Amino acid sequence: MNERTAATYSIVWKNRMAGIDQSAWEALAMPLQTPLLEWEWLRLLEESGSVRAETGWLPYHLTVWSGSRLVAAAPLYVKGHSSGEFVFDHAWADLAERLDIRYYPKLVGMSPFSPVVGYRFLIAPDHDEEKISRLMISAIDRFCIENRLSGCSFLFVDPAWHARIEALGFTSWRHQSYVWKNSGFKTFEDYLAVFNTNQRRNIKRERKTLKQLGITIKALTGEQIQRRLFPLMYDYYTRTNDQYGPWSCKYLTAEFFEGLYAGYRHRLLLLAAFADDDPVELPVGMSFLLTKNDRLYGRYWGSGERLNHLHFNACYYSPIEWAIEHGARQFDPGMGSAHIVRRGFAAVANHSLHRFYDPRLAQILQLHIDEINRQEQQHIDALNEALPFVRH
Repeated sequence: MNERTAATYSIVWKNRMAGIDQSAWEALAMPLQTPLLEWEWLRLLEESGSVRAETGWLPYHLTVWSGSRLVAAAPLYVKGHSSGEFVFDHAWADLAERLDIRYYPKLVGMSPFSPVVGYRFLIAPDHDEEKISRLMISAIDRFCIENRLSGCSFLFVDPAWHARIEALGFTSWRHQSYVWKNSGFKTFEDYLAVFNTNQRRNIKRERKTLKQLGITIKALTGEQIQRRLFPLMYDYYTRTNDQYGPWSCKYLTAEFFEGLYAGYRHRLLLLAAFADDDPVELPVGMSFLLTKNDRLYGRYWGSGERLNHLHFNACYYSPIEWAIEHGARQFDPGMGSAHIVRRGFAAVANHSLHRFYDPRLAQILQLHIDEINRQEQQHIDALNEALPFVRH
């Protein structure tokens, strides 16, 4: 779908990343902190069959062109449900049903299945960001209204982008997530030193457990990651999701993991747990992370058997150790329970941005969102009260 706008810009909607030139997209995406808006990641989600209409994720990407040059883009998806988003808007869907308002389909901007902060419009730095943002929001509004979509949401948004889109009429909804920050640590012992005596002892004990079991965790990046590990990672990913039944987020296919080998190993960190007496060196468990610049992002994890404290070591301690050794300043571990606070991860706010096109839903959202956000901030503050740090 092509749409003429101002004299110098045109809007084109694309239903496949493969239909957008990789180099043109990457010119916009590579300067961003997040790796999850890069062309190869998004393309592989689609080409592997993980993202498609049959799974309830219909790609409909917005692109802005100045002549033949791509100057802005936004990965967007028409959704027939709320699964795989990690922003739990089911209360709004229930309210819409009571008001006899059709809630689905809706339009969502995010990197699918990834509760990782960093979503934003991709805009060339030599073009007016405010002007193009307004242009893109207007195009989105027209698209949603013409196609009878209930609303548009941008999830896990870039904090620096948040205020710009809120100023264009989107409502901000606060959510809780976790982050570990490197406070100038030079060694893992420096990280341990911030904890109170009891928790420092607990972490050391949990680290020691793997040695007693004869398990060694190795950090593998880029060319070090063998092709045979990707099918195994898919198996472990599937096992982990199967534990959660209807609450799982099992969208990624075997083809997605296998496709990472050729085009995306440069962004990967695998923490692979090997049994010391295994002659074939096949990991008994793995955590799958992404790296870019000075950031680390936890994504998936799994194991072939339940081993005491393997999860804590593969998903938290070993990534933190790697982050310290490689100068990473921040580690987003992904979704997690409150036990993660005991490992030194602070609770922080992230935000989603929402616009409903039915005036009744829009009015109710505006009436209640301040109280919703206040309660969420109270929850964040309560979690941080439990951080087991030395009190000065």
